[in-house]
Amino acid sequence: MDIRLKILLWLPLFFLTGTRLQAQEQTYTNSIGMEFVLVQPGSMVVGRYQPTVGEYVPPRPLPNAPNRKVLPPSAYEKAEKMAKEAYMPGFPVTLDRPYYIGKYEVTQEQWEKVMGRNPAYFQGSKVSGDAGKHPVEQITWEDAQQFVQKLNQLDQEHVYRLPTEFEWEYAARAGAEDDVPWPKARAMAVITDTTTRPIGSKEPNAWGIYDMLGNVWEWVQDYYNEKIFADPVPPVSGELHVLKGASFTGDAKNATYKTHAAGPGNGFDVGMRVVMEVRSK
Repeated sequence: MDIRLKILLWLPLFFLTGTRLQAQEQTYTNSIGMEFVLVQPGSMVVGRYQPTVGEYVPPRPLPNAPNRKVLPPSAYEKAEKMAKEAYMPGFPVTLDRPYYIGKYEVTQEQWEKVMGRNPAYFQGSKVSGDAGKHPVEQITWEDAQQFVQKLNQLDQEHVYRLPTEFEWEYAARAGAEDDVPWPKARAMAVITDTTTRPIGSKEPNAWGIYDMLGNVWEWVQDYYNEKIFADPVPPVSGELHVLKGASFTGDAKNATYKTHAAGPGNGFDVGMRVVMEVRSK
């Protein structure tokens, strides 16, 4: 076949494929009022842990603290050894399909629309502002599955589910390779607080997704592996499920997308976020 003919036959397929990819809306709001952000395929390194140790500085007498104690060089040598033993290179993860993820955590108002009840502790007189805009909490992993099931029944044009842990972490990172700096964590996360806060009350991440750190822990689909970090292949069974993102009860060092915890947790600080699958055109 003539090479020019091959190119002419291939070009319509190229432009059709490009049109399909471009046709996906960057944001979408469903009939329940839940907003979603499109996440494109990509890669990240999960479970990388590279602790560092400061250098030993010989003590200098200070006028106001002449007897202050300074760690000896041997303490720094021991810390350096421990840091090397704790080092973890992590492992690559590639997400090869786009997906929509909730721009916000599921709210009490949205939960009540779907489930007909509001299980949250922080509602009414317990919070300031519009309680319905606070994230739903006091829900189990099984409750989250029931919500997704009923949401699929209400909106049969789309497919909803909990995110996998890797989908959650990829969306939370928003392209970042390193962990969230503490000043940024304070700006993005509802932490060191006494109650939940209305969704979107802090800064979004680089992809316009809110509250992925703090406010409430979020259920994901995966079983817990009894470790601080995820495994390259998630467990196929287990007794507990993974929680990501920390809650309003934590502080800046808890506001990280890198580690994970296990439910059921405290209950009053455990909520969820939903994934909506991309429809094929």
